[in-house]
Amino acid sequence: MNTRNDKIDWSSLWRSEDWWACWIGWFILVLAIAGMLPDPPKIAKWASLAVAFPKGWSTLGTSIVFFITTCVLTLIGAAFMKRDIKLYIPGFLIIFILAFLAMFIGSQKFIKAWGIEYVIWALAFGLIISNIFSVPKVLKAAGLTEFFVKIGLVCMGATIMFSVVLKAGAMGVAQALLVATVVWFMTYWICRKFKVSERFSAIIASANSICGVSATIAAGGALHGDPKEISYMIAWVMVCAVVLILVMPPLAIWMNLPNNMAGAWIGGVIDNTGAVVAAGEVIKGKAAVQAAAMVKMAQNVLIGIAAFLMALWATMSLERKEHPDAERPSYMEIWYRFPKFVIGFMVASLVVSFIVEPAMGEKAAKAAAKACKNYRSWFFALCFVSIGLETNFKELVTVGGGRPAIAYWLSQTANAIWTLFIAWILWSGTFFTPAILPD
Repeated sequence: MNTRNDKIDWSSLWRSEDWWACWIGWFILVLAIAGMLPDPPKIAKWASLAVAFPKGWSTLGTSIVFFITTCVLTLIGAAFMKRDIKLYIPGFLIIFILAFLAMFIGSQKFIKAWGIEYVIWALAFGLIISNIFSVPKVLKAAGLTEFFVKIGLVCMGATIMFSVVLKAGAMGVAQALLVATVVWFMTYWICRKFKVSERFSAIIASANSICGVSATIAAGGALHGDPKEISYMIAWVMVCAVVLILVMPPLAIWMNLPNNMAGAWIGGVIDNTGAVVAAGEVIKGKAAVQAAAMVKMAQNVLIGIAAFLMALWATMSLERKEHPDAERPSYMEIWYRFPKFVIGFMVASLVVSFIVEPAMGEKAAKAAAKACKNYRSWFFALCFVSIGLETNFKELVTVGGGRPAIAYWLSQTANAIWTLFIAWILWSGTFFTPAILPD
């Protein structure tokens, strides 16, 4: 029989991956607030190589400084976590270059317009190396998948500003809550009917109900999800976004929906923020784009709350189901098992929303949030290169025998129907005054 040990292990503060993700993420936030955070290389949306790097050759210097910054920060954490630091630096350099290429291709104008984000290219580069060549030791040493994603998620917390809720307005918030809550449980139920695991069902439900890629990554981290399942889900989110960009605007026009309602419908259904704006712009008039963006902004705020609740659920319920013979954990054990980067995410969001913005103004808060968002994107790119390096392509495409994909598409269809109903109630003008005046 296990004996319960409630003694506080303070060493976890400098040895655990979760805490190091918090320390690094918070340090990045502090530098961003102080205006001292080194900028990542600027890659513009480009149609020709001539405009890809607006800062010209200075991009090389910026890239070197940014590489040194991210390498040193993660190297310190890796050293305290007893990783092989001799192999880490050359391995991190290669992963960084692959992440740079992913960010570069993901910024191409045509590709970006279709919502095919940099994470797919990062994953693809890693998969090419791992499935065609043998992964060298330096890449295995530097491919700290979970560490990178956790740092990225803490940085993402700084981008979730609660003032956005006020800008989204009552209609945007009401739709976000009604759609996200109902669609999450509906998707989870459908996935379980298709015998998808509880953890993966929750990841799919988060992707479908909140905001696609970011929600998938956040939920996957909070639930300790399988990296292959997270990558699989992100790929389907991208494919679905392309299909919906093609289908939803013409369908909204065919149904003669008011611009308000059409935009709110698109914003609530399409999971990719960039694709939401692209689809909204297909419908003539600014009202559709504004309504779509308002709804999606309100949904994005729910990421942190959802991640926190899922982390609690995983810690207090799922682990008990998976290990029924284990002794009931004490509160201290629950605390140790709880993913600390979720706390890091929430703290970053609260600091920007309720300390930085009131004390320094909206402009300063947005500048800090933007800087953290840039770092978030780069750490996600590093993460997905690393996932590709450790993933067998055949295993990736055959995840769940196709059942998760079927469940996702069915739930996405149900999501479209439910969201159309909610958009009609809130945005058509039949029951409430339109939040945005028609064009």
